[in-house]
Order: sequence, then structure tokens, then C-alpha cells
Amino acid sequence: MSDALIVRREGPILWLVNNNPSARNALSFEYCQGVTNALKTTEGDTSIAAVILSGAQGFFCAGGDLNVLIARRKMPVEKRVEAINVLHSMIRAIRDCTTPVIAAVEGGAAGAGASIALACDLVVAARDAYFAVSYLRVGLSPDGGVTAFLSELAPRQLANEIIMFGDKVPAERLYQLGAINRISPSGKAETVARELAERLNNVGPAALASAKKLNQLARENDLNTQLEYEAKAMAEAQGNVESGEGIAAFLEKRRADFTKFRKD
Repeated sequence: MSDALIVRREGPILWLVNNNPSARNALSFEYCQGVTNALKTTEGDTSIAAVILSGAQGFFCAGGDLNVLIARRKMPVEKRVEAINVLHSMIRAIRDCTTPVIAAVEGGAAGAGASIALACDLVVAARDAYFAVSYLRVGLSPDGGVTAFLSELAPRQLANEIIMFGDKVPAERLYQLGAINRISPSGKAETVARELAERLNNVGPAALASAKKLNQLARENDLNTQLEYEAKAMAEAQGNVESGEGIAAFLEKRRADFTKFRKD
């Protein structure tokens, strides 16, 4: 694995740390490819309850490296699209990962860094952290899915403001919009993200994966289609070992133990 990505396992938690602190953890090919590959390896590994994305030395991600983007000016458009799709493959991997992915944002999440954070299933941000979609300030248009994510959480006029002006948006404002799940004291975003991950370890892995998938499908489907997906998922869940344990625990007035279903 490249030094650009630190992969660390802590019990049921897989940490993926952007390790380019001299450039405020700007993106690199190695980081994007490494995260994509790491997320794909979690497929079927129910011993992992959650993946946490963070940045080394107190900064989440500054987005694209402008020196790299300058060099791309000499490339044909088709090659530029290929390079951008390395980032987009990572965004898809975050959304497609059956394991919940949590962003732990310290310092800032700028440009594609904001895209990565908003792509995650849960977001924790330090109170003094900020998000900035400042592509237009350097003559670029947004990528990384940020226009899709902003359209999910904000009215069109507010999304336009965030994108068109590129100002730093305090984490508190996004928290009020519901785009951030928890606000932490400065320096404690990883701690709070770990607490959320540990809570997810107490949920059945199959039910958790199904819930994530259904929640994403709901944004694409009409009600009738979504009801069909929910019926199929519920019918399958009713016959598996997780619901057997969960229902028995409820009737026996004890806490269900889903950790025994978390195996490699």
C-alpha cells in the first residue's frame, strides 16, 4: 500500500487515513486507488462494522492538487476524463460499499475533499472545521459528485451559493441542514466517529447492509418500486439468523448479540 494511504485495523473498525499532510492531504492517484481497493476488500467481510475516512495531522482533505491539474492541461480531454474517473471510482466505491463509511472531518474538507466527506454514510466534523466547494475560484467546474450531494441536502439557491461563491461553510451550518451527523470538539472528530462505529458493531451486519442499500435506492425509486424492494428485503431478513437472535432477545428481555454474526 502506498504511503499516501494509511490502512489501520482496530477491532471491527477499518481506518483509511489520507496521508499527505505537507499538502493538507490533497488528493493523489495512490490515495484514491488505495481507498477504492480497500473498500472493495470489505465486501463480504462482516467482521468490519464500519470504515472511517480521516486525514493525517488534523486536516481532512484539501481536494485536488493544483500542480497535478496544471500538468493535465497538456493531456487530451479523454485522458483527463480517465484521471477524473479515478476519483469518481472512489466515490462510487464509498456509496456501493456494503459496510457503512464514516467521514471524520478535522480542519477542512475542500473541493473534492468535500465531495468525499458528503459521499459517506455518516459524517462527524469538528466544531471549527469547514467545507468549501471553491472550484470556480480557479476556473474549474465541480466534480466528485458534490453537485448531487448538495442537491440532496440543500435548496437549489443555497446549493448555488455554496458552489458559485466557494466560501468556507462552517460545519455548524451543514449540521443544521442535516448533512453532518455529529459535531465534536476540535481534535475529537475521530473519537466521535469511533463511537459511532462501535455502535454499528452492535447491529446485525446483514440488516445494516440491507438498510444502507434500501436508503440509497429510495432516492431513485418511486414508492411502488421501493415497496417491492422493501418487501423482498424484509422477507429475506425474517428467515435469517440475525432476526432469529433479535426477536428471541426481545421476547426474552435481553440484549441481542449480533457480534457473533461478524466473521471474516
